[in-house]
Amino acid sequence: MKLEDLKPEYDKLQKKYGAKELDSIYNGGCIENPDICFVFMNPTGKNIASSKEWKGIKAPWIGTKNIWDLFYKLQLMDEKIYKKIKEIKGYEWTEEFAKEVYENVKKHKYFITNLGKCTQIDARELQNSVYEQYLDLLKKEIEIINPKVIVLFGNQVSSIVLNRKISVSQCRKQLFISKINSKEYKFYSVYYPVGNGRFNMDKSIEDIKYIQQNLK
Repeated sequence: MKLEDLKPEYDKLQKKYGAKELDSIYNGGCIENPDICFVFMNPTGKNIASSKEWKGIKAPWIGTKNIWDLFYKLQLMDEKIYKKIKEIKGYEWTEEFAKEVYENVKKHKYFITNLGKCTQIDARELQNSVYEQYLDLLKKEIEIINPKVIVLFGNQVSSIVLNRKISVSQCRKQLFISKINSKEYKFYSVYYPVGNGRFNMDKSIEDIKYIQQNLK
């Protein structure tokens, strides 16, 4: 199975749970044994790739700024690319620039995805039951790319993926081992670093740097 094979399933769920006028946002980056797989919540209409007119890659965070601060501070993004992201407006992202950004993500050996691929108009809260519809698909993603470690952002995503009540503040830098089929994978739960959680970005960076050190 390939990542492309999962897209029709995401699109079915977009029609059910997402904004009808927007497309699913899938994933992007290094798809063969990345060092880290980063799992966020779900996309919003701020991602300009969710427009039905967008013909380029439909990857997370296209046309946004703040999340790239995290990756740059983790030394997971070249300065030239980062500076351009910070200089241009969201609507000025082109399909070619989005591809360039994700080639840089690939170069630094990480993969970006969301648990839920259902794009909403805004950052409205989704029920656990919606995210749970995507859990088996996320597990298939993880099996396909086979990352060294998976970073789960926030309490809700962490709790659903790990199938236990998670409070990030209580388990910082704690390794969780979880099986997908017969293979064990390494998971960490990290503060959500953008939106309402932006004030926690420094804690997210601290914890991910710890994870990076353990990979070496």
